[in-house]
Amino acid sequence: MFEFELHRIRSAELRRQADEARLVREAVRSRRAARRDAPQDAVPADSEAAREAHTGRRGRGRLPRAA
Repeated sequence: MFEFELHRIRSAELRRQADEARLVREAVRSRRAARRDAPQDAVPADSEAAREAHTGRRGRGRLPRAA
C-alpha cells in the first residue's frame, strides 16, 4: 500500500511539472508570435527585447589569459 501511495504522489508531481512546462511553452510561443506580428516601427532597435533576441556573441569565445 505504501508503494502505491508513493506512486500516486510521484504521478501527481509529474503531472504538475508537465502542466507547468506546457504553460511556459505556450507563453514563449505567444511572445514570439506577438513579436513576429508587431510592426517594425513598434519596437525600437535599442529596446531590451531587440537586444536580447539579436546578440551576436554566444558565451565567452575567448581563451582565458595565461598566467
